[in-house]
Amino acid sequence: MFANFLDFVLDGKKPALTEGRLPSGVKWTWLGDGIVRFEPEGAVLQSVVASAGIHGDETAPIEMLSMLVADIASGKAALKSRVLVIFGNIDAMRAASRYRDDDLNRLFNGRYLQLAESHESPRAAELENVTRAFFADADADADTDSTHAKWHIDMHTAIRPSVFEQFALLPYTGAPLSRVMFDWLRDAGLSAVLLHKEKSNTFTHFTAEQSGALACTLELGKVRAFGHNDLSRFVASDAALRRLIAGLAPAAPNNTLKVFTVVGQIDKQSEQFKLHVAGDVANFTPFARGTVLAEDGDYKYEVLRDEERIVFPNPTVKPGLRAGLMVIDTTEETFNSL
Repeated sequence: MFANFLDFVLDGKKPALTEGRLPSGVKWTWLGDGIVRFEPEGAVLQSVVASAGIHGDETAPIEMLSMLVADIASGKAALKSRVLVIFGNIDAMRAASRYRDDDLNRLFNGRYLQLAESHESPRAAELENVTRAFFADADADADTDSTHAKWHIDMHTAIRPSVFEQFALLPYTGAPLSRVMFDWLRDAGLSAVLLHKEKSNTFTHFTAEQSGALACTLELGKVRAFGHNDLSRFVASDAALRRLIAGLAPAAPNNTLKVFTVVGQIDKQSEQFKLHVAGDVANFTPFARGTVLAEDGDYKYEVLRDEERIVFPNPTVKPGLRAGLMVIDTTEETFNSL
């Protein structure tokens, strides 16, 4: 099962037993399709959710996470943390599609209740329940002097190429930014981080707000079919995740982390929506003041600052959803605030 976790999950298999112990002493528990918890012997340093496949066609991190599961099972990957591994939208993974009915990463914080007929709604509810319980157990196990750190690393890939190939997004909860998180992002070899300024319905926003986890969404490369990823491009992120679950400090990074803050959002209001951004325009492409980027009836998005950069431009989303984010460089002021 664990030697090739990805194939096991895609084939729809289930283990004969729902829990067991590995030769290394690590206890495993099967909690649902594509959901398994690992717990080390001895003291637990922290609790980490590692998820991939929330969008079914984002295959590189899915393959990375499957390899990590194999190495935890064999003892190759050291484990000093409780780890919850999640493959998100398994049916979409099988179909090599982003989702079946609705974007799973827009259905958390209870939004799935508004889409009762959606194929993704039951999965969103299941993932909310399993992560809430996982972190609640971490709180219950904490002693009176300290609490276990709680982390959620949700790994994705972008639809378009990007000026910064590997970057992260941090959800907004109102809590101060964490230097610990920024140190880990640099350890993961990322080039940029995007700061949200409003609450949302993403998986990481749910775990950050509801469970107090240090949560981030990683964007690692570009959407490709299974078996067509060069995973050597993501060794830094893989190594940083392995150090995290082993309870090791981040390696001393030598990379610069650019910080961008969301200052606007392009909304698709109807099927008459027009995005004036070519299909080959990369994430983080800058646009000058006065540029009209989108129109939809009386609605338009015009760049109001000297320079704004576009991230995740996508005119094919359903009406009512985000068709792009606009960000500005806030690197110096953000690091000065940590």
